[in-house]
Amino acid sequence: YFYLLFIDLITLILLSNVENRDWPWQVSIHVIGFGHHCGGTLITKDWVLSAAHCFQEYEVYGLKIHLYINNTSRTIIHPNYDSFTFDNDIALIQLSSSVSFFHNIRPVCLAAANSKFAAGTESWVTGWGKLQSEGTNLSDVLQEVMIPIVSNSDCDNAYGGITRNMICAGSLNQGGKDACLGDSGGPMVSRNGPRWIQSGIVSFGSKDCAKSKYPGVYTRVSQYQDWIHLFRCI
Repeated sequence: YFYLLFIDLITLILLSNVENRDWPWQVSIHVIGFGHHCGGTLITKDWVLSAAHCFQEYEVYGLKIHLYINNTSRTIIHPNYDSFTFDNDIALIQLSSSVSFFHNIRPVCLAAANSKFAAGTESWVTGWGKLQSEGTNLSDVLQEVMIPIVSNSDCDNAYGGITRNMICAGSLNQGGKDACLGDSGGPMVSRNGPRWIQSGIVSFGSKDCAKSKYPGVYTRVSQYQDWIHLFRCI
């Protein structure tokens, strides 16, 4: 793994993101020759949560956690991940060395098993993805957008094939707010009192991001507590 090259390539990006302390669990996943590829979430000092589809074609060579740089030890893709339907689109990344927590580097709380997020629940999605669906450039600065949860039945009307392992969010009637290319693997979170809870992982959506009647589709984190716990304890 090209550790020194990785530092050289992303130093300027790190400096531009110093101010982004509202989302201290946000991770940028880089791949050889491409720079930022997907988002992720710091869930413990040793583990990052992301989407399985982020690791189909690329070799991960480093993670950026705000001002902290870390290499990866191993990546675990859910054994039942379906690359056609995006069911079970979840992956765990073990860091080669533990992260030290600071005010701007902290893990997120994961949605408990059987958690319910009603339609209309305010949720926030963050990432360095494209700002326009027709564009090609990723954002240099961490972006955020608030979108409401959409019921699985309404989401299934748009796409078909929506399973209980998925959760959807977006502005059904107006569009205009959504995750986009480059945001995959990143978190969708909702506030529960003083805590932020990760309810989803950016998975897929319409080809034209933020299209009305086509909400974004996210991996439902609450469905995977047992699977996540299994590997974190190995």
